[in-house]
Amino acid sequence: MIKYFLLASSFLLLSCNGEADTQTDTQETRELSYTASVSFLEQSDEEIISVRAALADDDDSRSEGLMNVHNLPDDAGMLFIFDDEAPRSFWMANTPISLDILFVNSEMEIVRIHRNTPPYSHKNIVSESPAKYVVEVNAGFTLNHDIREGMKISFTTQ
Repeated sequence: MIKYFLLASSFLLLSCNGEADTQTDTQETRELSYTASVSFLEQSDEEIISVRAALADDDDSRSEGLMNVHNLPDDAGMLFIFDDEAPRSFWMANTPISLDILFVNSEMEIVRIHRNTPPYSHKNIVSESPAKYVVEVNAGFTLNHDIREGMKISFTTQ
């Protein structure tokens, strides 16, 4: 009897897993246009690394963020530019990839880094300090390149 229960449970789990994969394959995927470059700087202002960045500088693009982006190249990210410096709160709703989120003040200093944010989460990710800019990159990017709070960024836009 237990053998039949285990067999039926295994079949049910495999069936559910197959449905989830089908849903993922049919989801809308957005392609980004990279029109900015963000550089991460040592304390001496020497560049550590830079990434191509999609720009989010109005309400619509900031709200959309990286939603429905299923593939973010290692050398890419998104730069959010706000009109003012204020405490910021982000979330990962409809964002299928894990990210590192960096909050940056008006002096271009990284004031907070949230690493490995969970995909599709509705949990608020807060800056804890006022920020004018936010940079999103693939999860693990900041650890792989030793990017820490207190460092600075610079950016250019087209």
